[in-house]
Amino acid sequence: MDNNMQTEDKGGFLWGLLGCCIPIVGLILFLVWKDSKPKTAKAAGIGALVCVIVYVVFYILMAVLGIGAGLLAG
Repeated sequence: MDNNMQTEDKGGFLWGLLGCCIPIVGLILFLVWKDSKPKTAKAAGIGALVCVIVYVVFYILMAVLGIGAGLLAG
């Protein structure tokens, strides 16, 4: 038997979904797997990145709408 057997790296939507649902896990998986499983690491990293970008856009939008509502009310 070959001791240098490598695990198959398929990437996968579920790793990206996990990274999106729990961004810190996606980041950790990306950092751990970036050399040994590059496709899976990329999926987890992109999931985490998408989640962070959505949060930032949401908070900016809420801040703009909150300031606009405050100006209209007063």
